[in-house]
Amino acid sequence: MSASDATDTTAAPDVTTAGAGHKVGKAARKSVPRSAQAIWEAGPDRVSPLQILAEQDQTRVPELVPVRYGRMLASPFTFYRGAAGIMAADLGSMPASGLQVQLCGDAHLSNFGVFQAPDRRLVFDINDFDETHPGPFEWDVKRLAASVMIAARDRKFAVADQEEVVLAGVTSYREAMASFAGMNELDVWYARFDMQEFARAWSDRVSKAAQKRASKNIEKARNKGSLRALAKLTEVRDGEVRIASRPPLLVPIGELAEREGLHPAAITAMVQGLLGEYTETLDEAARLLVGRYSYADAAHKVVGVGSVGTRAWIALLFGRNEGDPLFLQIKEAGPSVLEPVAGASRFRNHGHRVVSGQRLMQAAGDGLLGWLSAEGIDGKKRDFYVRQLWDGKGSAEVELMDAATLRSYSQLCGWTLARAHARTGDRAALAAYVGKGDRFDRAITEFSAAYADQNDLDYGVLMEAERSGELEVERGL
Repeated sequence: MSASDATDTTAAPDVTTAGAGHKVGKAARKSVPRSAQAIWEAGPDRVSPLQILAEQDQTRVPELVPVRYGRMLASPFTFYRGAAGIMAADLGSMPASGLQVQLCGDAHLSNFGVFQAPDRRLVFDINDFDETHPGPFEWDVKRLAASVMIAARDRKFAVADQEEVVLAGVTSYREAMASFAGMNELDVWYARFDMQEFARAWSDRVSKAAQKRASKNIEKARNKGSLRALAKLTEVRDGEVRIASRPPLLVPIGELAEREGLHPAAITAMVQGLLGEYTETLDEAARLLVGRYSYADAAHKVVGVGSVGTRAWIALLFGRNEGDPLFLQIKEAGPSVLEPVAGASRFRNHGHRVVSGQRLMQAAGDGLLGWLSAEGIDGKKRDFYVRQLWDGKGSAEVELMDAATLRSYSQLCGWTLARAHARTGDRAALAAYVGKGDRFDRAITEFSAAYADQNDLDYGVLMEAERSGELEVERGL
């Protein structure tokens, strides 16, 4: 798959008219016309965004909830990043195409990025699957398109440019799906976009300044591994390398244990037992690799925007010596925000749900993905998934993009989302539904503008809750 194939928005190959998939897609148009995808209007019974967020707060670490709101209130775009549950409820209130795929569930711009594939080449893909769940394909498309529109408004683009950057991404999705519909199964399954191809495509589409920023970010991502984490996140205590203490964002497990009157040896044994449970979910090769490392320390580490307040841990392990580290992230996995509107997950462990969805949607994922369940100090059992903490991971600086750069990035995300959906859905049906013309593209673009308006209103509700004192907010963390 070449870079030009990945981001090209010229005419795509004809979709075959044969087969049941094509008929299913055409039938879905009759049930939910593409023009209907443009419509967003909040109903009189729409649940307050504050209520949805408050319900999520019930399962989060109480002292971190104000930090979450502080991060969400930084801008309408960061609010949107934390509002997956709000949008899931809205999407569930709308007519759906019925064309099912494995959804990312939170496919906004900042949940795409680069990371190292198992062959150590940098690839571009979706990189967050906390909300993954089966559902109608357009939910992911709308989540992505609205994020592009909100980002464009945040950058204060002209209205025409706002529409153009969204339209380009949706067109890229539609034309990529048409291409995938005509491909062999193996070719679809192994299609991916590595950073050498990205660099070639990017250089033809964006300014020199944008090229320079992208090259810098790619190089930064390439060097962002466990050795980098060792330098950034640890300190020497009593002659040993241990995770640094920087509360409330980074708190070593020993400090948390001391607060609860627990013996350090008991905590070490508990974490070692949990890591043993995790390794049982790995394949034989990965289990052998992780088995060569020994546990050294763990800490609670606050991450992201929407995830703030969930229990996210990091574990430090060493191989041959203290210059041979492995950092694992152990992140809480609760029910997907889509489950109230799309049905309960088939997985008993939500960490397993996240790992399964990631393996289905990514072309080349983390070979150390696994899951476990753990009982907390409060006696409650929770599910977690495990991945490498920093493994060449990097995200685009959306807040610095001009219109041409955001347009190209939107195209890249559109292609990537289409590839992920083509792996798990009936791609012939999807291609038939979105069609050859731009009717679907323009409908989704119209939706994105209407939903960006809704996001502004919801953001205002949160701002007013802070001003009135209804909401405790901690900014700057």
